[in-house]
Amino acid sequence: MSASSCVLRGGRAILPGEGLTACDIAIENGKIAAILAPGTFFDALSVNVTGLVIMPGAIDPHLHLGHGKDISRPREKRDADGETAAAAAGGVTCFIPYLMATEPYHTLFDDVRKVTEEGARIDFGYHFVISTEDQLKGVPDYVSRDGVPSFKIFMNNRGGEGARLGLPDIDDGFLFRLAEAAAQNGGMVCPHPETIELAWTLRERVKAADPDGKGGLKTWNDSRPPFVEADAVQRAAYIAWQAGAPLYVVHTSSAEALDAGLRLREAGADVFFETCPHYLTHDIDWDGGDIGKINPPLRTASDRDYLWAAIADGTFDTIGTDHIHRDLTSKNGGIWNASPGCPGLETLLPILISEGYHRRAIPLERIAELTATNVADIMGLSHAKGRIAPGLDADFAIVDPDAAWTVGRDKVISSAAIRFMKGGR
Repeated sequence: MSASSCVLRGGRAILPGEGLTACDIAIENGKIAAILAPGTFFDALSVNVTGLVIMPGAIDPHLHLGHGKDISRPREKRDADGETAAAAAGGVTCFIPYLMATEPYHTLFDDVRKVTEEGARIDFGYHFVISTEDQLKGVPDYVSRDGVPSFKIFMNNRGGEGARLGLPDIDDGFLFRLAEAAAQNGGMVCPHPETIELAWTLRERVKAADPDGKGGLKTWNDSRPPFVEADAVQRAAYIAWQAGAPLYVVHTSSAEALDAGLRLREAGADVFFETCPHYLTHDIDWDGGDIGKINPPLRTASDRDYLWAAIADGTFDTIGTDHIHRDLTSKNGGIWNASPGCPGLETLLPILISEGYHRRAIPLERIAELTATNVADIMGLSHAKGRIAPGLDADFAIVDPDAAWTVGRDKVISSAAIRFMKGGR
C-alpha cells in the first residue's frame, strides 16, 4: 500500500457523460487512478464518504489576491495562505487571480509566483492586467514563457479613472491591439466592460439629486446602469471579433449586458460569459447598504432572476467570485466614497447549492460545469482539472448538499472579515 494512495468509498460522484454516479475513486500521488464500482478492492487507505457528493473541485477564474487594501498582488506568504485557506473551505481547489501592475510583468512575476507558492494551500494560475505599451509588447513572452494567455483590460480607465488602481488611461485602439496580440499568440481578452464617459454623465446628474448618497445601492446603480455595461460588452465583443480573439466577459451583472453580448455571439463572435454569486443573491434593495457597492453595481431583482434563468438554460459559461479581500473599513464614507468589491471564495459552492440546487432546481451537474468543467476548458486547464476522470488531478469538493448551516463573520477565514485594520494585514 502506497502512503500516497487512498480510495474514496461510499459516495456519489459527478462523472463526465454519466452525471451523479455511485462509485469509489482511487487516488495515487495526487491523481485519480481509477473510477471503481462500489466495493471494488483497491490496495489503499479507505476514506468513508458515504452519503456525500463528490464534485470536481471548483476553479475560481476571477479574483484579486492582494495585501491589505491593495488588490494588485500578494506581498507576503500570509496573503496567499489566508485566501487559499478560505478558498479550500468553500470547495475551491484552484484559482486564477488578476495580477495588476504598470511595469512589465517579467520584472515581478517570479517574485509574485514565489510569494504565492509559499503560502498557497491550493493550485493557482494568474491573469495579467494589460495597461501599458511595454506590457502590450510583452504579450508573446507572457504566453510562451510565463504560461499566461489571458489578459484583462479595464475599459473604464479613461480620463484618469484608473488612478484609483494606479493604472494609466487606455482607449479602444489599445483594446484592439491587445486583442490582435492575443489572437496572434493563442491568448484571450478579459474586459472589465463599462463605458466610463456615460457613467460620468450619469454620476453628475445622480449626485446632484443625491449628494449625500442616501439612496445607497439604488443611487450607485443609477449612476452606472445596465446600459453602461451593455454598451461596453457589445463594443468589446465586436472589436475582439474583428481582431480574431476570443473574449471572456467578466462579472456580467444585468440582462441588458448579457443580451448585448449574446447578439455578437450569435453573429459569430467567440464570446464567453461569467457572472458572480453576489449578482445572484443580492440586489439594490439589500439592507446591507454601502457594503454592497461593487462595479458593475448590484442590479434589480428582475436582473437577478434573468441571470438565474441564463444559468439554468446553459447561456452562462462560468461563475467566478470576483473576490476582493479588503476589510470592512474600506466601505466607510458613504456610497460615493466606499471602495467597490466584495469577498466570495468561501461561499461560492454553498451559495450555488443553496440558491441554485435547492431553491431553483439547478442540477448539481450544471453547477459542476459552471464552476469546474467549463472553467478548465476555457482557461486551458482541462488536461489536468475540471472533471473527475482517471489521470486528472484529484481535486474534489466533497459536499453534503442537504446540510444546513449559517454563515457568520466570526467563522470567515478570509481577511475580508477583519473589521478594523490599519495599513497591512
